[in-house]
Amino acid sequence: MTVEAALLRLASRPLAIAPRALETLLAASRVALAAHNGAVSPGRGYAVTDAGIAVVPVLGPLVARGDWLTELFGASVYGEVGEALEAALADPPVRGVVMEIDSPGGEVAGMFDLADRLTSLRGSVGKPLWAVASESATSAAYAIASAAERIYVTRTGEVGSIGVVAAHIDQSSADAKAGLAWTFLHAGARKLDGNPHEPLSDPARAAIQADVDALYGELVSLVARNRSLTPEAVRGTEAAIYRGRAGVAMGLADRIGTVETALADMTTTLAAPPSRRSTTTQTPPRRVTMTHPVETDDAPATETHEDPPQETRDAAPPEPAPPDDAARAAAAEIAEVAAQAARLGVTVDAADAIRRGVAAHALRRSVLDTLAARAEASAVIAAAPKPGSADESPIVRRARERAAAQH
Repeated sequence: MTVEAALLRLASRPLAIAPRALETLLAASRVALAAHNGAVSPGRGYAVTDAGIAVVPVLGPLVARGDWLTELFGASVYGEVGEALEAALADPPVRGVVMEIDSPGGEVAGMFDLADRLTSLRGSVGKPLWAVASESATSAAYAIASAAERIYVTRTGEVGSIGVVAAHIDQSSADAKAGLAWTFLHAGARKLDGNPHEPLSDPARAAIQADVDALYGELVSLVARNRSLTPEAVRGTEAAIYRGRAGVAMGLADRIGTVETALADMTTTLAAPPSRRSTTTQTPPRRVTMTHPVETDDAPATETHEDPPQETRDAAPPEPAPPDDAARAAAAEIAEVAAQAARLGVTVDAADAIRRGVAAHALRRSVLDTLAARAEASAVIAAAPKPGSADESPIVRRARERAAAQH
């Protein structure tokens, strides 16, 4: 692929990318490159912590398909990111997933599909999916982050830039200086709209703007739905970028923290009883309507409550939700500990342990303590004092003396 072809790729499709990153991409694409073999880098995959939490990196510009651009700019391919996340969520030892995002955004093509895929996976698998803006989750990258249940942003991290941009490169002057005169033979009045060898016509400009506006509307709806914001609040950001605490104040992130913070919080959350875990991992609804960042740390939370309809009050209470995968895995581990204890002669009420939310490691420790106590008792019995010694029990000594007198 030539440098000109690379520029055409960037200029011929809408992008959801931060402006500074767009300038970098356009400038870097002008660098002459040696011939490339066209190989596509494999997906980055994921790493799993000792606590069973998978970390999936989402790094660099986001593109729909992998080619030499993915290697040149350290880009991520939407499909590969989706495959890594799906594999991590489906991996039995993995109890939760954290996306480590450091991306300015990228192509619109593939962005909506991946965001919807993540929303569907999160709902069907039942494992927590969180995201960390470390250090950037803007534009298309923020759209991906918004599919997570909880978003962290570092103190200097950036979130936002919720917008769409399309660039047109007019190289007609460069063609003239190079002595090139392009002649197109075409059918269809709109066939040459946006080509780089002539200035952008008014009809072509209007068509591209209409496409950008439509994609922007879809992006706004996606973020508003995922973050429980109003579309007006998302539009009110005017595609601005918010750093750290300002992003939390705008409702674009939930907490300040690093990847390590998110991993520690998720470990704590997963260790909680299942009855508390569901409320811990949910993000409360947001009603943010401000268009500028404000400090909200000390502001009291407010809630509105309405009486349910009469038919709702009279209806029977809903049945409890079935346990999620994490709860089933915890119950299976408790049952396994109970079975092992039974083989060692220790009785464990697995149902009672599950009902009380006893962790498997705590139950295992209790069984080991019981076995240790039995071992100590056996040692005492085996080391009974010799007859006539000072440590002999008075009762035993008296019985022995009576038996001797009878004989």
